[in-house]
Amino acid sequence: MSPHKSSLVLLACALGVTLAACGGSSGGGTGSSPAPSPSSAPATSAPTSAGGSADQTQIATNWATFFNAKTPTAKRISLLQDGQAFASVIKSQAGGGLAAEATAKVTKVTVTSPSKANVTYSILIGGTPALAGRTGTAVKQDGTWKVGVASFCGLLALENGGKTSGLPAACASAG
Repeated sequence: MSPHKSSLVLLACALGVTLAACGGSSGGGTGSSPAPSPSSAPATSAPTSAGGSADQTQIATNWATFFNAKTPTAKRISLLQDGQAFASVIKSQAGGGLAAEATAKVTKVTVTSPSKANVTYSILIGGTPALAGRTGTAVKQDGTWKVGVASFCGLLALENGGKTSGLPAACASAG
């Protein structure tokens, strides 16, 4: 797959938009029909290790829900740290097509503090891994575990050819 197509797919997977068919890389819409509830969305899964804490389960569920293209835009915004700062980006790129099959599978969650965790996950397209073994961060904000801005902005930068210019202003402070 061409580097251009690989980079476009990252944003498609991250935001659940139609840009390209998924390819491998690694690194750190609303309509008139009601969207299915996140609990009925495919491939949202908790870590496979038994005995996970309630925080680990919530992180895995929320992470997978955020990256599921079938999750309503408003819900995805609510599951992203400082999500309102990215609302226009998420709304403007919401859509269907191939990326409508995008999901995330969380394989490991390590809570590192009361408000931060490391997440190992893969983005799947139609059940096939497209971005396997990615590592990101989850943060607890307003009592809810959310996808960390640093992880989201990292995907946006990767989609932008590794450049941070042109990314939402909120990414500048994402660290």
